[in-house]
Amino acid sequence: MGEVVELFVIMLIVAAAAFAPLGYFIYKFTQKNAEPFGDIEPHGDSPSLVNDLAEKAIKFVSELIAKNKK
Repeated sequence: MGEVVELFVIMLIVAAAAFAPLGYFIYKFTQKNAEPFGDIEPHGDSPSLVNDLAEKAIKFVSELIAKNKK
């Protein structure tokens, strides 16, 4: 019977360690008016060199495909 109790305690410790990040996130999320990381910019509002290059590459490839279909 002692083995079962030991296993139960170990499993409780493992479960607490596994769910600690979730609890911390929920704590932070409710702390600052549903903003877990403070004031951050939403995606897509800030200029990005990578996004610009990707848009140019997509436009270039789509133009090549359109020319090949003619």
